[in-house]
Amino acid sequence: MGYVAGNPVTDSQFDEDGKIPCLHGMGLISNELYECTKDINMLHVLEPLCEEVWSPRIHNTSATDGMSRLMLESARAADDDIIEFNFPWIALDLRKSNLAYLLQKASYVVLKIWANDKTVRESLGVHKGTVGKWTRCNYDIDYIKDVYSTVEYHLTLMRKGYRALIYSGDHDCGIPFTSTQAWIRFLNLSVVDDWRPWYVAGQVAGFTRSHANNNLIYATVKGAGHTAPEYKPKECLEMFARWISGNTF
Repeated sequence: MGYVAGNPVTDSQFDEDGKIPCLHGMGLISNELYECTKDINMLHVLEPLCEEVWSPRIHNTSATDGMSRLMLESARAADDDIIEFNFPWIALDLRKSNLAYLLQKASYVVLKIWANDKTVRESLGVHKGTVGKWTRCNYDIDYIKDVYSTVEYHLTLMRKGYRALIYSGDHDCGIPFTSTQAWIRFLNLSVVDDWRPWYVAGQVAGFTRSHANNNLIYATVKGAGHTAPEYKPKECLEMFARWISGNTF
């Protein structure tokens, strides 16, 4: 038995303290600007902060491309005029949207259409009338946040023998790898397989380290942002497949 945590929010202190060292270590800010960051997209440091700017990942995508048209038509076929994306205060009117931004977030659009499809909801056992429309990153759930650190929970699970795979996109500065490695070090677990690269199809896919008789495996995913599978699906699937089958990286 075990669990997986990717780009995980874990501890408010660790999570925040690792951001500036991450940006500085990647050479994105100078020594003079070490104490002050501006215009950095924390969710993927190589992409623009402004959502209306062309993304490097889709800069060469043609507006007449078949997949582009499919995504646009699917989005406009949704029963919602407004599709909410990463945060509740960002709403995008699809009929007036910048095509580049729409394509960048096309997977979110398709996901919302799929999750709210009547047939899909029936297949998932969602009883009619019990759940409203599905929303990605739903911040309207009425609960009180009173757990600011889950580090001790990880340690408890380790002591009980649960296996864990913890991974980070190495271009994610929202929850940077520096923060995740810091709280893992705080657990004071023995290292059984030290820092080394792991490969997919003969290419370096990231770096990994194993702790406590391989009960906790930490891995970075090269070139991935927040969250890693969105940017590197092939590598993340291979990583999970190796872990769930008990194979080494």
